[in-house]
Amino acid sequence: MPPLVVGLTGGIGSGKSEVARRFQALGAAVVDADDVARQVVEPGTPALNRIAEHFGSRVFTPEGGLDRACLRGIIFTDPDEKQWLEALLHPIINQHIVQQLTAASSPYALLVSPLLLETGQDKMVHRVLVVDVSEANQLARAGTRDRVEPSQIEAIMASQMSRTERLERADDVIRNEGDLSELDGQVAELHKLYLELAG
Repeated sequence: MPPLVVGLTGGIGSGKSEVARRFQALGAAVVDADDVARQVVEPGTPALNRIAEHFGSRVFTPEGGLDRACLRGIIFTDPDEKQWLEALLHPIINQHIVQQLTAASSPYALLVSPLLLETGQDKMVHRVLVVDVSEANQLARAGTRDRVEPSQIEAIMASQMSRTERLERADDVIRNEGDLSELDGQVAELHKLYLELAG
């Protein structure tokens, strides 16, 4: 495992993926919790079989894959179902994340996770980097990107840690309100810092 693991988080629509791509271009290994979450529910996996037993065919596409939009609709309106799904998936996801971080050979690695602080994944990292953006921008960006109703974005935002609390727990912050060159500058500065810390 690299000597330094940085947890990259932020609310929906904050630009975590843009930031992660820039660190990756500078040579950092990136483990994305969302990618891992997709891998552990691919057809044939034990987790997907458990989901099928619990929710039935309604959460599947005609091709037999997981219908994420349908499942998201269920868990954001039913706290008990959300709790059941998290209890199933979080331990499996965390196990895969640790495996991928252990295999990373760069001086430092990033763990990109929208729920880094909510799920205790911050225990796997040495520093927390928050990508911060106004709530108005979150709604606008996520709405454009995901083409979902504002009410669903608001439900996702409500399920995530508040912006204030997230910032209080950050070691480093990237303010993503400007243009991409501004973002590049902030990433370059932190890259330099992380290389120094990784020794």
